[in-house]
Amino acid sequence: MGEQDRILRARRVVTLDPALPTAEAVAIRGDRILAVGSVDELTSAWGSMPVDDTFADDVLLPGFVEAHSHSLEGAIWAWEYAGYFPRTGPDGVERTGCRTFDDLIELLRRLDDELDDPAESLIVWGFDPIYFPDERLAAKHLDAVSTTRPICVVHASLHLITVNTALMEREGFADGIDVEGVPTDGSGRPIGELQELAAMSLARREMGALFGALRDPAALDRFARIARVVGCTTVTELGASPLRTDDDAQRWIDVSSADGFPARLVPLFNPASGGITDGDEAARWVLALREMSTDKTRFGLVKMILDGSIQGFTARLNPPGYLPDPDGNERPNGIWLLAPEQFAGWFDAFHRHHITVHTHVNGDEAVDLLLDAAERSISDHAWLDHRHTAQHTQLTSAAQYRRMAALGMCANIFSNHIFYWGDQHRTITVGPDRAARMDACATADREGVRYSIHSDASVTPLGSLHTMWCAVNRVTASGDVLGPDERVGVERALRAVTVDAAHQLRLDHEIGTIQAGKLADFVALSDDPHDVDPLAIKDIDVRGTVVGGSGDG
Repeated sequence: MGEQDRILRARRVVTLDPALPTAEAVAIRGDRILAVGSVDELTSAWGSMPVDDTFADDVLLPGFVEAHSHSLEGAIWAWEYAGYFPRTGPDGVERTGCRTFDDLIELLRRLDDELDDPAESLIVWGFDPIYFPDERLAAKHLDAVSTTRPICVVHASLHLITVNTALMEREGFADGIDVEGVPTDGSGRPIGELQELAAMSLARREMGALFGALRDPAALDRFARIARVVGCTTVTELGASPLRTDDDAQRWIDVSSADGFPARLVPLFNPASGGITDGDEAARWVLALREMSTDKTRFGLVKMILDGSIQGFTARLNPPGYLPDPDGNERPNGIWLLAPEQFAGWFDAFHRHHITVHTHVNGDEAVDLLLDAAERSISDHAWLDHRHTAQHTQLTSAAQYRRMAALGMCANIFSNHIFYWGDQHRTITVGPDRAARMDACATADREGVRYSIHSDASVTPLGSLHTMWCAVNRVTASGDVLGPDERVGVERALRAVTVDAAHQLRLDHEIGTIQAGKLADFVALSDDPHDVDPLAIKDIDVRGTVVGGSGDG
């Protein structure tokens, strides 16, 4: 018996291994699973070893794998939350959020009073104008708080911000600027909303502070500890945090190498943030990053962003496009965040170098562009196990999923959107028919596409039980069921946050199921998701996690 051999006993072990779906216990040697079975079977095969009953009353499952999140979930809590729904911070304190414009103004005034330096920017995050359809948040509202202090309200989607006049005056564009994503009033003056990165970057200091926070080691530590609380043992950084230099990569390695660090990290490289224009050069850098990988930090995948967000009206949609605005005016299509020809060139280079590409595609027009690029690259350069993944895929049609299946691609579906924005998609953005087939897990299943589901934290809170709940029930914030025929079963949703998420990250040989030889990464729950009322899945308690054989109860 090895020095660290032990048996972890549970009320039930749910393995997600079809050959042995449930068991009583798991034997662990070092950071790996030694065997699975009953205590008697394990000791008979491997000899006597200590039995750990930390989770004896709980249900043990493979640790949840969040395959689309951002370390901003740990960084952004340096500022105050102003979202529509209550949200618990890393300090364990629940913020009630802002349900009205008056709530937002009151919060901003309180924070303004607490700042000593009159030139310091006031930043809040999480506010979502789509919940306030009668009037769009603009500079004029924020000017009621201060006409001298710069104010920046970061939208929940992270694709837009709203700033006050003082900030626009500081940056010299209060009277106008020729930049896409800067809406204006009837006189040509910016209203204070900045859409997508090019426009958002006009708020130099504020965006610099937000992106600078991503480099704070404390933010990565908070990110992992939030993950532990919700049962995620592997979490991703989908291309928001820069990986431009060895130092950037080393920061992830150093933080995750600390004793007791409670999660595995998978940061993806975004070439648009890397200062690299040549595809082959970008690919060589990703291959170099891959060689720096450790047990706790895995590099080597790529993320690109094609369009914006549907609720922000910046996603690229095929006809008939967005619903008209409240005055009956046709809404313009969204914004390409990456020039189509640049995207195709980068995609081809990564594919030729056998680098898996994850691509943000909210709108169905963006999905078409991705599929066209993927088909060209796959046809020209054979690679049978590429696992290229379409991220979000909110309006992806059955025909598009059939193309994905034919090309061997994966999807990562933003199931949380059903709860947080389903009502608004039905009435404001795309209408009831298309909203009913948004985030279509059942269609992906029917068409043979392997998929995961995700939170996109910090856009919505990190937590795989909630993303499962959304996929299984498709209940909106108002309590309606949106697209009941797109609901999936508990077992399928559970696979989506474990082994299928691990598959997209090229880690399914190590995590995602409880099987001999894999890493000993588990989550302990108060109940088996298979046994509770489907509407209660999100309320199951997380009792603890184990990462590489070490954990907490």
